[in-house]
Amino acid sequence: MSVSSIGMESTGYRVFSGGIWEEKYGYARAVVAGERVIVSGCTATVDGEVRHIGDAYHQALTAIDIALEAVLMGGLAREDVVMVRYYVVEQRHFDPVGQALREVFAKVRPACTGVRVAGLVDPRMLVEIEIEALRT
Repeated sequence: MSVSSIGMESTGYRVFSGGIWEEKYGYARAVVAGERVIVSGCTATVDGEVRHIGDAYHQALTAIDIALEAVLMGGLAREDVVMVRYYVVEQRHFDPVGQALREVFAKVRPACTGVRVAGLVDPRMLVEIEIEALRT
């Protein structure tokens, strides 16, 4: 999946991906606040469908792509990412998600928190990722 296929739009202070949950629950994919871009939790949902069922590693990569596209739409870049938060539904998903994070952010080295949760909005989702970026 290419991040350019996500089709985000920016209003200047809000970034919208057109995702089903944004409209249903009334939130933006990201908010631009001064020199910060704060990205809502992203999953591997593309065009309303959960991708990579049963594969936490590839779900994480897809969620990161979506989050980074929102960062770009907000005027910042991967190198500006200062915080990553991720939520997994099973203990065994920490390592595959960590591997995906390392591959994408190894040179950036943002702060990071990983949490195990009881579940996400769709039971096929294994991971949700939030990102914050700051122009330094």
